Amino acid sequence: MKTKRVPPGKSRRIWKILLAVVIVLVVVRLILPYVVLRYANKTLANMKGYYGHITDIDLALIRGAYRMDSIYLNQVDTVTQKQTEFFAASAIDLSIEWKALLHGSVVGELVFENPVIRFTKDKVEPTDVRNDSTDFRQLLDDFMPLQVNRFEVNNGRIRYIDQHSSPPVDIAMTNTNILALNLRNSYDSAALLPATIKASADIYEGSLDFNMKINPLADNPTFDMNAEVKNTNLVKLNEFFQAYAKIDVNKGRFGLYTEVAAKEGQFNGYVKPLIQDLDVLGKEDRDDNVFRKMWEAVAGGVGEIFENQRKDQVATKIQFQGNLKKPRTNTWSAIINVLQNAFIQAIQPSIDYEINLASVDSSEKEEKKGFLAKAFDSDKPDKKDKSRDEKKAERKKKRDEKKREREEKREAKKQEKGDGSNI
Repeated sequence: MKTKRVPPGKSRRIWKILLAVVIVLVVVRLILPYVVLRYANKTLANMKGYYGHITDIDLALIRGAYRMDSIYLNQVDTVTQKQTEFFAASAIDLSIEWKALLHGSVVGELVFENPVIRFTKDKVEPTDVRNDSTDFRQLLDDFMPLQVNRFEVNNGRIRYIDQHSSPPVDIAMTNTNILALNLRNSYDSAALLPATIKASADIYEGSLDFNMKINPLADNPTFDMNAEVKNTNLVKLNEFFQAYAKIDVNKGRFGLYTEVAAKEGQFNGYVKPLIQDLDVLGKEDRDDNVFRKMWEAVAGGVGEIFENQRKDQVATKIQFQGNLKKPRTNTWSAIINVLQNAFIQAIQPSIDYEINLASVDSSEKEEKKGFLAKAFDSDKPDKKDKSRDEKKAERKKKRDEKKREREEKREAKKQEKGDGSNI
């Protein structure tokens, strides 16, 4: 059988077409990063209330990814047009998550390198923080067409700045690392809490460890979380204490332990703050004015009163529970725990591992109240119980009855004496 030969002229045309296609692909590959960079910077420049810029964008077509280098996003005052730093990162990598792709899900992953988020007082109030977070997620959605299933932060930094306080406050949580997995449940997991979030950070010689299991796709928030801050040096936070509490801390270590779980609109948890070796008076305070010394003496005295002398620590444990619309905290429970820690036993500096989804009851339960809670709690009584006014009326009625009985007995005794004298 004879093979059909391609004419030399036609063969050359095929090679020319292939060569032209290759050249076009190479040109597109070379030009595309500049096109994407121009589009991204135009988007950042036209954001309402913000201005941002990206230095460079690299594409990795085989990996299905692109990388933004040296990105920043500033807040812009709508009146003065003054810019305030809000977010920056040395790089952001956006790509397809291949692990999820092997399970049949087309989702993405985000990796932040050396990000910095800066919250500035008088510029970012609590409602503005929520707005900033929403706008930032919208920005990522614009740049990331896929739903994010994996999220990672490497060597992040979170700062709080108040330039108008005296002294100015600039504190930070450093070396922040976050890893969130399976946020879109793309690994075919049948677990009730399929996603995990782990985070760690350094806080002034201390450390933060955060662990959460969560179902991000649930209609109501469903999660089980614990976190601990250990061994933070309070002296390093003196500018914060001087600005907002008008005291100097000469020695002290801070810790905080918490667990929270939520399901079906209800939550249950506790927070356990702890301060060890607290000292707010020292030789360095001798130059302070009289009023400052008086305030520091009061602060130090309160610390001594509620300090466990054996372990030299101040601590309490605050339980809280409720629904996500009306959270409640038992204040008197916190006070009782302070007294218990001071005079009975020291609260152990660790997570108690007593909160999980099983501890969250979907139905409201009546809190067990101690003596102080019963005496001072301002919550309304249960409808099944008698009101406080009725109970007071009953107690008053009983007192009146006993008083009448005593008066009747005294009258009877007087009559008996009178009868005896007449005889």
